[in-house]
Amino acid sequence: MSVLTTASMARQLVLAAAVAALVSLSQLLLLASAAADQIGLPGCPTICGNISVPYPFGITPECSLPGFNLTCDDTSRGTPLRLSFGGNGTLRVTNISLDDATVRVYGPAIEIKLSSDMDAGGGSWGGQAWGLNDGSSAACVLSPVHNELVVTGCGIFAELRTTDYNEVVIGSCGSVCSLGQPYMLQTSSRSCKKCSGIGCCQAAITKADTFYNLRLTAISSGGFEGAPGEGPAGTLFIAEEGWFDSRSNHTGDAINLTAAKFDEDMMTNVPAVLAWMIPPSMLQDPTASEPRDGNATTCTRDTGATVCHSRYSSCTNTTIQTSSSSSEPTYVDKIGYTCKCLDGYKGNPYLIDGCQGLNIALGIGIGTGLLILVLGSAFLVHKVKSVKKKRQRQRFFKQNRGQLLQQLLCQMTDIAERMIITLEELEKATNNFDKARELGGGGHGTVYKGILSSLHVVAIKRSNIVIQREIDEFINEVAILSQVNHRNIVKLHGCCLETQVPLLVYEFISSGTLYNHLHVDAPISLSWRDRLRIAVEIARALTYLHSFVSMPIIHRDIKSANILLDDNFIVKLADFGASRYIPVDQSGVDTVVQGTLGYLDPMYHSTGHLTEKSDVYSFGVLLIELLTRKKPVSYRSIHGYSLTKHFVTLISEGKLFDILDPQVSKEGDGEVIDVALLAAICVKLNGEDRPTMRKIEMALESIHASKEYVSISATDDESENWIQVNDATLGEMGIEDACCGE
Repeated sequence: MSVLTTASMARQLVLAAAVAALVSLSQLLLLASAAADQIGLPGCPTICGNISVPYPFGITPECSLPGFNLTCDDTSRGTPLRLSFGGNGTLRVTNISLDDATVRVYGPAIEIKLSSDMDAGGGSWGGQAWGLNDGSSAACVLSPVHNELVVTGCGIFAELRTTDYNEVVIGSCGSVCSLGQPYMLQTSSRSCKKCSGIGCCQAAITKADTFYNLRLTAISSGGFEGAPGEGPAGTLFIAEEGWFDSRSNHTGDAINLTAAKFDEDMMTNVPAVLAWMIPPSMLQDPTASEPRDGNATTCTRDTGATVCHSRYSSCTNTTIQTSSSSSEPTYVDKIGYTCKCLDGYKGNPYLIDGCQGLNIALGIGIGTGLLILVLGSAFLVHKVKSVKKKRQRQRFFKQNRGQLLQQLLCQMTDIAERMIITLEELEKATNNFDKARELGGGGHGTVYKGILSSLHVVAIKRSNIVIQREIDEFINEVAILSQVNHRNIVKLHGCCLETQVPLLVYEFISSGTLYNHLHVDAPISLSWRDRLRIAVEIARALTYLHSFVSMPIIHRDIKSANILLDDNFIVKLADFGASRYIPVDQSGVDTVVQGTLGYLDPMYHSTGHLTEKSDVYSFGVLLIELLTRKKPVSYRSIHGYSLTKHFVTLISEGKLFDILDPQVSKEGDGEVIDVALLAAICVKLNGEDRPTMRKIEMALESIHASKEYVSISATDDESENWIQVNDATLGEMGIEDACCGE
């Protein structure tokens, strides 16, 4: 037999094997598809109009879990299925997803009722009247990830509030129009496609709930200006993100709606996305459950068997943050469960045989055919892994409040494009986070050195723990650092949201922290001249945050470990995770106490009321640390005093030099006492007795300037004019009243 004939036969065998494999695979997929068609309990209808209703939902008695029953209204036009949990079916279901546990619904725009003087109004969205139950048994809540608040009109400001005791504001925006100009819809940019506040505005919804209140306020004193075609108060929507952009056909240019009223379809068919999960109160008795093979659940013991009935399914804890019903302005975690088929299975995991596998043998015995299957399988596995990895990164992006951050950046189009950095870019920059690239770290995170494709040398901060507080602090730090610009504040290059652990990318500061330079195991540390200059630069940064930004910022964690130094020992203030904005019309805010013991303001620690004077106290402790080279966190005197109390006590007794760093005593002059007095005033117990950071900065600038002058041209006579430790001015400055806790 010729070689040609043999090769031809081999090709025919390969072709036959491939055809057989394709036929068998097609049959397999048909069988799996038929098995997956079972989406409801036996004997239960699962179709209403053209909409599928998978279990745990149902449209007839005994066909759903409690709280998941829907009403099928075949007599209505359009979408026949209406979501109803004891209400009147205001929300109409268009799709139910088992994969991401969501329900897409249509509902009306928000009806606004105006006050008698026509300068305020209100309305509501959701609640039992709309078919949404509240409380722990609620199966569905509005998803903050998929929805947004949309306001159209002129001269109005809208606030979205919770319906609990405190009515916490969870979203707000305002809309104005130019006098005498047509009513326009103006987007902020072509890329972001968000209303700019001229004729319309959009805001994120930050908390999940079943019921919201909306408050509308006229911006001008003469009441609402009116919006042609909409009535005096404009129009409010809670809608699926992107819906309003597509309806208004935004292209980045202004759109004239003077003659165009919102039609009835737009006012009554507003899409929204609900998130659902199975509350613990709906679980069956675990002791009555059938045993399961293997360990297919990540939930509590036996929970999977009572929720995820398929043996080839997994159970996942699901947490949604909702408003608290208590009198405290807090949020609570609503906990429930969702199910998914295991990898390699598809179907409904809530049914006993709902997840069907793709493991039917093809029965092909030809080696070439097996080779084709292996190669094909390898390709499919690679493809599936690639898609799975992409979806995982998208899920982490949403988990890390990516959409909330995007909205923040949309308001600053000049930095939006460069702020989001991909995981692939950071993996290349750090050689896949090689341990050799580690710069340091602690209990909360690790810092890596990297080089971006732009050739910027950066420091990449990765958190070690994944809890909601860490994510909140991550977003807070991005929000603050993206809006400040100061020589003595660390620069944020961007962030990555594609990992379960968020990543922050800063400018690389080469010389470490002030703490590391100050507390060396040697008799000589930073020179007094450098320490004084560093104190001045920290004061400049804090003065900028307190007085020269649009909304004052309290750092809340001033300490030597959060002060970075570059090659020239120039200060870079860092770590803004705990920082808070203070509204311009308020002197402080009430918060959960956060900070570092030893530096923490005792007044703030006892009351929870945060003011700029809390930073002043921490800065005073930092001045004492620079003067003494002692650690505020761990220092205790022989009498058990903390560093601040011991320092102030010695000043009042005229014994300052008993606690000063010998290097400071040797290198400094009378300005050392001036700095010590200033530090003692900063740590007074009563916050109102402390100076502002602006005054502290001015005092330090003067002391520093005098020091520089004296270092060049001082004489013995001039030195004798400096204030002495036991001078009478000590009593006048009230040092004996300063206190700082034990």
